[in-house]
Amino acid sequence: VQLQASGGGLVQAGGSLRLSCAASGRTFRSYTMGWFRQAPGKEREFVAAIRSVGTTYYADSVKGRFTISRDNAKNTVSLKMDSLKAEDTAVYFCAAGAPPLSHLTIGMMYGYWGQGTLVTVSS
Repeated sequence: VQLQASGGGLVQAGGSLRLSCAASGRTFRSYTMGWFRQAPGKEREFVAAIRSVGTTYYADSVKGRFTISRDNAKNTVSLKMDSLKAEDTAVYFCAAGAPPLSHLTIGMMYGYWGQGTLVTVSS
């Protein structure tokens, strides 16, 4: 599976952005898709995930502000980000894998990664 993330950019605090991740391969629908982010000087952290059946999971820091969705017909996963804050500034990565439910937030459980897209939120 090859992943291509896009949609990053510069936005003011309180604004919105939508990230997209296009995947190749016929097995896309069977994968759990995740979004992770890495801020400067910090470790990569889990943002959101959506399982093949559509169940969604969010980090507490983005719950209520971010929405993850997938379109299996188009092999894409999106992350709609609203009410953005300066602390959301990071490189955002999409990932695909088959992590067990208890390990959805662990990056090492995802076998495929996109190249990352930069989101900068100005305060």
